[in-house]
Amino acid sequence: MRALVYHGPGQISWDTVTDPAIEDPADAVVRVDATTVCGTDLHILRGDLPEVKPGTVLGHEAVGEVLNVGREVHSITPGDQVIVSSVSACGRCQFCRDSMFGQCGGGGGWILGNLINGTQAEFVRVPFADYSTRRRPGALALEDSVLLAEVLPTAYEVGVRNGHVGPGDTVVVVGAGPVGLAAVIIARIYSPRRIIAVDLSSPRLEAAHRLGADSAEVPGRLIADLADGPGADVVIEAAGDPEGFALCTRVVRPGGHIANIGTHGKPATLHLEALWRKNVTISTGQVDTSSTPWLLELVRYGRLPVSQLVTHTFGLDRMEDAYEVFARGTATGALKVVLHRE
Repeated sequence: MRALVYHGPGQISWDTVTDPAIEDPADAVVRVDATTVCGTDLHILRGDLPEVKPGTVLGHEAVGEVLNVGREVHSITPGDQVIVSSVSACGRCQFCRDSMFGQCGGGGGWILGNLINGTQAEFVRVPFADYSTRRRPGALALEDSVLLAEVLPTAYEVGVRNGHVGPGDTVVVVGAGPVGLAAVIIARIYSPRRIIAVDLSSPRLEAAHRLGADSAEVPGRLIADLADGPGADVVIEAAGDPEGFALCTRVVRPGGHIANIGTHGKPATLHLEALWRKNVTISTGQVDTSSTPWLLELVRYGRLPVSQLVTHTFGLDRMEDAYEVFARGTATGALKVVLHRE
């Protein structure tokens, strides 16, 4: 098969590699019909995640058809259309029993495109398939379905839920990339007083307005007024940038929440000299994807208008072009890039 292979920092190529096969009775092999490029993939390419070894097929989000299953797989069968979760869950360890699949202690967690070969390929082996796939309703478009593999659960679980967004809140989302914009969309379900999106990219700020932000700006007067005045009830950090995190600590109100979503490849300073008396809660987290079934129903019935998050589509064989467009998102206007089997 053909796949996008990581060869070390700054080096990827669309190569011919060995087809995946069942290696464990709990495995499934899925034909990839759609996959994406994620911001975490860019961190890998920059060398920020040294645990990813050269020779690894990248990618951890996919939708496709089940081709084969191991003898211990009971919830899916060949021919089923499935969403492949970005997080693999053994289903047996204490963390999985608590629905904390991202912390799986039984060999799961974030392993696709990280510790084992991932989804940016024609086929993928999915470990723990009973707990790591979701059936895709036939009427749900591929572009919407693939967002349920990681983007929407991350925005909800690590951002909106961890931040305790509630009615009447002022919510600030720092970073209007695909996950930040998904947080804007999902936060609206909870009837906040207002949602403010912050980014340095004009196209992304325009997208935030279209998708439901009440205000969208580069860090400026509105953010300064919040920092000097009442502050925000919830601040969602979705940029993965030290300066973005520092902005979050300045704008949050006493007793407020900072929900960190962004993947940080560099140290971020925690200014406790300014925070120690503010009673601020800071949360971090690895997505669990335990919320995927609920989010799937919201998307299916039109409660989450997520289709606009997908701005560019490519054939699978144009994977390197997709990386280039996505990496220059502030210039190209790329939010979520989806690659299809042709």
